[in-house]
Amino acid sequence: MHTRVFVYGSLRRGQSNHGLLSRARYLGECQLAGYVMYDLGPYPAAIKQPGAEGMLFGEVYDVDADTFRELDILEGLGEEYCREQVETPFGLAWVYLYLQPLDCALLIPQGDWSSRSPL
Repeated sequence: MHTRVFVYGSLRRGQSNHGLLSRARYLGECQLAGYVMYDLGPYPAAIKQPGAEGMLFGEVYDVDADTFRELDILEGLGEEYCREQVETPFGLAWVYLYLQPLDCALLIPQGDWSSRSPL
């Protein structure tokens, strides 16, 4: 079984957790409207915000069942993040959305983890 995932933070190319996608097939980059991104330090958080003007930048991968389970563990599925399906140019893909309060988190207005400004 293969599943598509949209990744926007530490799983993207050149980021700290990208190695988890070593068995995945890269499909391409895309953007999602209606989401905003926050900086949690070592990784970002994205939440759905209908009507938001910003874009969420990321990459889409085709992953096998083992990799999908590993991603669920990394993302703390059900505790820190939930999954939601989104339409991408490559078909439906899962995106991980943050579940916890974001009171002290800094907004990343450009929606691109790879190009965020360092503090």
